[in-house]
Amino acid sequence: QVQLVESGGGLAQPGGSLRLSCAASGFTFSDYIMGWYRQTPKEQREMVAEITSSSTTNYGNSVKGRFGISRDNARNTVFLQMNSLEPEDTAIYYCRARRRSGFPDYWGQGTQVTVSS
Repeated sequence: QVQLVESGGGLAQPGGSLRLSCAASGFTFSDYIMGWYRQTPKEQREMVAEITSSSTTNYGNSVKGRFGISRDNARNTVFLQMNSLEPEDTAIYYCRARRRSGFPDYWGQGTQVTVSS
């Protein structure tokens, strides 16, 4: 049974930091591209960051220089370090696991991040 369980969301002040974690199980973690996506009620889901099995990273333009994605294959976990948070970063953040071919494609349930003073 595949599971992606996000944690670490919550309330942060503008300029603050949060670290999200996604614990994966039920598949061969090291074979998958892992990613973080986010969605607000008014916007489509957008890619925040992805990391390949060889740790090549890719970031959305709005978070470059502020967020960092990493993975620990021994612990089957992917992380998202979010710094210099802005109110515009407020969203539900989802963990995603996919093969390079695009299938299978797994999603977590999401964790809420709210940036507000």
